[in-house]
Amino acid sequence: MATVLAIETSCDETAAAVVKKRHILSNIVASQIDIHRPYGGVVPEVASRHHVESINDVVAEALSQAKTDWQDIDGIAVTCAPGLVGALLVGLTAAKTLVMLHHKPLIGVHHLEGHICASYLQNPDLVPPFLCLLVSGGHTSLIQVEGCGQYHTLGQTRDDAAGEAFDKVARLLDLGYPGGPAIDRIAISGNSQAFNLPEGKISLPEGGFHPYDSSFSGLKTAVLRLVESLRQRGEDLPVADIAASFQHTVAKALTRRTINCAVDHGLFTIAVGGGVAANSALRDQLSAAAQKKNLQVLFPPLSLCTDNAAMIACAGAEHLDRGHRSALTLAALSRMPISKVMELYSG
Repeated sequence: MATVLAIETSCDETAAAVVKKRHILSNIVASQIDIHRPYGGVVPEVASRHHVESINDVVAEALSQAKTDWQDIDGIAVTCAPGLVGALLVGLTAAKTLVMLHHKPLIGVHHLEGHICASYLQNPDLVPPFLCLLVSGGHTSLIQVEGCGQYHTLGQTRDDAAGEAFDKVARLLDLGYPGGPAIDRIAISGNSQAFNLPEGKISLPEGGFHPYDSSFSGLKTAVLRLVESLRQRGEDLPVADIAASFQHTVAKALTRRTINCAVDHGLFTIAVGGGVAANSALRDQLSAAAQKKNLQVLFPPLSLCTDNAAMIACAGAEHLDRGHRSALTLAALSRMPISKVMELYSG
């Protein structure tokens, strides 16, 4: 398998990595969490500016840590969709410059495919077909992985992504940003059964429910009304109990849909990716439910749950080994269905 240098700048992490044969040689991430924390979320213009300031040093450190020279690099991969366009353009411009300077092939990578490929880095022998539960701040999807570049979305969120709901509820509870880790930490000391919160269902025109799609806007609103009601009565907020109940409900909703989807489609392996894959309640509930159904669940290490370039390099290597190349006219796209990932390649 090819040795690939990758760049990831789709949101607020400036990252570069070198991967060879599904093995990480280096994985450098310059986080902007502290920069965006005062705003309670990512400010696109600020993120782009800091990508420009950090990108050269991050790439240099990735090569240095990998102890790899340019002659050992077979291709350069870069996240080109989806994401913040300004942020994507920083990484894309850097990658194209390196491609022309060192005469290497360019491989554009879909960000969600990167999260799927994070499981290959932890489990190098993993082969499709399998089901991927992809849960992050911007995406919540159930994707049937049939092969490299071959993906079929079986379920997705109709409103807020799971990670987005965590951020919004954390803001309601004054827990800070990012919300996922903050809620997970305080939920440990809370009672997950303290409040009965709605799991959320997707209604169909004929009166039934979509079995795999999810919705978190109603859950978020329920927490808001609970907080407002307690404050109006002058009661102290049981923050740990609310956080634990909210987290339990999200994990229950995701677990139910994922297990049902895997069983219904005859998929015996479930790979989980994205920032919410680090959540302790989701890990516990999904693992326990899968064991009852004789299903295998694969969680990446915490370092590969959040945005990183190692997963992008792995995806790039998979495509490069199959002869896929991207043109230098490759554009940055804020949105792109994962089903169209092969449109990124000219060969």
